[in-house]
Amino acid sequence: MEEINAMYLQSKVMPTEPDHIRFSLIITLAVGAATLLVSNPGLGSKLRPWLIAAIIGLAFYQHLLAVRSGLVTLYALGGLGILWLIFRLRHYRKAAALALALILLPLFSYVFFPTFRNKSANTREDVGRVSQTSSANNYSLVGRVYSYKVALMVIEDNPWFGVGKADMEQELATHYESEFPNIQPEAYILPHNQYLYVAVAFGIVGLLLFIVSFYYAGLTTWPRYSPLLFIQYLIVTLSFLVEYTLETQIGIAFSLFFLLLALEGPKEQTQNADSTFWRPA
Repeated sequence: MEEINAMYLQSKVMPTEPDHIRFSLIITLAVGAATLLVSNPGLGSKLRPWLIAAIIGLAFYQHLLAVRSGLVTLYALGGLGILWLIFRLRHYRKAAALALALILLPLFSYVFFPTFRNKSANTREDVGRVSQTSSANNYSLVGRVYSYKVALMVIEDNPWFGVGKADMEQELATHYESEFPNIQPEAYILPHNQYLYVAVAFGIVGLLLFIVSFYYAGLTTWPRYSPLLFIQYLIVTLSFLVEYTLETQIGIAFSLFFLLLALEGPKEQTQNADSTFWRPA
C-alpha cells in the first residue's frame, strides 16, 4: 500500500484495466447512470437503497483512485446536476444537499485517502513547474502543456489540411528539437487534446468536419433529449481537452458504444412498440 501511495507523488496511479484515464471516465458514467435510475419514480423501493449506496461508493472510489480526468468529469457532472435541480426542477433543498456533498467529498478524501492527498500535492508541484521547460521530462501536466505549444506551432505552419497522421510525430519532433531543446526525445508526446490532435493531422478543415460529425448525432435528437446521452457527451468532451481519446482502441470503444446506446433514448417509439421495453434515458 505504501508503494502505491508513493506512486501518486511521481505522476503515477494504481494499476487499472483498461488504462486509468478511461477507467475513471467509466466510473463517472456509472455514477451518472445510477443517479438517473434513482431519480426514476418507477424504480422499485427495494433497489433504490442499493443504487444510492453504489453511487456513494463509486464517488468515494473515484477519489481513492485520484485520476484527474475522472475527478474533473465527476465534479462537472455534479455542478450540472445542481443547476438542473435549481433551474429545471426547482428542488432547492436537493440542490443544496448535492452542493454540500461536493464540498465534503474532497475534504473527507484529503483526510482519509493518501492517494488523493498525494495526487493533490503532485498536481500543485506539477503546475508550479510549467515555466521550467526541462520539467516536461518528468511531469505529466508540464509535458501536456508543451505538447499543446508544439502542436500550435505545427498548425500555424500547416493550417488548412494539416500534416497527416503518418508525419505527425516527425513534424512535432522537429519543433520540439528546435524550440525546446531541454526536452529529451523520449519525452516528446503527441498533443494530449483530441481537437489539437485532429487539427495537426488534418488541419482546420479536418477539425471542423470532425466536430460536425461527432456532435451531429446528438444535435439531431433535439427537441427530445436524453440525460444519459448528454452525460456521455459531457464526459467525452471533457476528456478531449486533456487526451486524444479517440486515438486508442479502448477510448473509441468507450466513447462510441455508450453514445450509440444513449442515442436510443430520445427515439420515438413505434405504435407497435412494447410499452415495457427498456430504453436508455
